[in-house]
Amino acid sequence: MKIVIIGGTGLIGSNVARRLVAAGHDVLAASPSTGVDTITGAGLAEALKGADVVVDVANSPNFEDNAVMEFFRTSCGNVMAAEKNAGVRHHVALSIVGADRIPDSGYMRAKVAQEELIKAAGVPYTIVRATQFFEFASAIAHGGARGDAVHLPPAMMQPIAADDVSAAVAEAAIAEPVNGSIDIAGPEKIRQDDLARRLLAAEGDVREVITDPEATYFGAAVTDTSLVPLGEAHLGKTTFADWLAAHQAA
Repeated sequence: MKIVIIGGTGLIGSNVARRLVAAGHDVLAASPSTGVDTITGAGLAEALKGADVVVDVANSPNFEDNAVMEFFRTSCGNVMAAEKNAGVRHHVALSIVGADRIPDSGYMRAKVAQEELIKAAGVPYTIVRATQFFEFASAIAHGGARGDAVHLPPAMMQPIAADDVSAAVAEAAIAEPVNGSIDIAGPEKIRQDDLARRLLAAEGDVREVITDPEATYFGAAVTDTSLVPLGEAHLGKTTFADWLAAHQAA
């Protein structure tokens, strides 16, 4: 199959591309650096010629509320229109578990808007919703920094390795469209403050992590049900301890 990966040179996209090439598929990594711009539409129609599947793992370069909403609406709208014109048979998109449960977050609102555009476009689709990546644990920890301490809520999480996310997205790309969503998560639950404690300890960072129920998740209030799958989910294989060990050895 010809599979076009929007955002194919990024963390997830490059991993998905490698997996699909190894499986014998014709893969095109589409990004501004390879001449495909989903905001302006430049190169998009040409990239999608003959494509069977499009995988969209692109992310906004700007996380400000209005900017991120504009990015996902424009990029997704252009991609879906180009897919219809090209006769693409399956659209696979990466989204976030709990995006619809955190309305305080502009980023989450933008991901919900992206999902709605996909559902309305008329192209068979699969939305893979992932929990937070282990690779973002540092951003979570440093996002709660206040002076010499880190304040984070005790909200439950079920983070997952980016490698396991990539495996799930690649698997979805060669499967039949589900015309719905699939939740994926890590193999174990951990509270957000404990995640940061373990990460900082592994990195030799001596800052105290303070459990603060009033602290937010990048400005949004979260509870024990905000960031975890509430129903059935496919679980990755990599534990946080395994990821930390590999991360330190790298």
